[in-house]
Amino acid sequence: MHIKNMPESERPQEKLIYSGASCLSNSELLALIIRTGTGKKSAIGLAEDVISYAAENIGDLGMAEVRELTEIDGIGEAKACSIVASLELSKRLISGRRSAVKERVRDPGQVVELFEEEMTGEKREFFMAICLDSKLQIESKSVISIGNLDSAPVHPREVFAPAIKRGAAALIVAHNHPSGDPTPSTQDIDVTKRLIKASEIIGIKLLDHVIIGNGCFISMKTEGYFTD
Repeated sequence: MHIKNMPESERPQEKLIYSGASCLSNSELLALIIRTGTGKKSAIGLAEDVISYAAENIGDLGMAEVRELTEIDGIGEAKACSIVASLELSKRLISGRRSAVKERVRDPGQVVELFEEEMTGEKREFFMAICLDSKLQIESKSVISIGNLDSAPVHPREVFAPAIKRGAAALIVAHNHPSGDPTPSTQDIDVTKRLIKASEIIGIKLLDHVIIGNGCFISMKTEGYFTD
């Protein structure tokens, strides 16, 4: 089977059949859900547009609604419904496996372990959040913003949106420094201060802001940037 000679829209299905789902990229997996492209773009092209749109406008594709996805050129209601339904099924399956014993966050090192898969080796800054219940057990993990080499701009509104939507009691945020040095920048300190103030107003406690470097990290809580 010469996959490289097949049309782009057929490759994800062939790869899935002969190599398994783990060999597919996120855009290829999403292309299989979208199924068909348009006259202008392949299914993979549309999938890449969906992923980019979600990162810039929603923060987490798993939180997307049908009406939001239909704002993307080439994504009609049918495609949007397929995407949302597939993501919801995935969340329910994961939730079902974890419902018996929820993981409790104990220290910043554990936060790093939760995020290292997404952040390790990334050349862009990823700003992410963990929503926690009243027992500090993990409810969800979300990508808030994807930036560039130097920053991932965030606003308290986007940071706390997943926690508010899920009725979380607390929040931990983290982002990576592609340079490998986790030392907080002036912007990191300012963002943390704004988030602390917002948490006091909203009533969802911000427990920590962890900055992840190359094999190292800094907890801004431990470093004294939080005051009780």
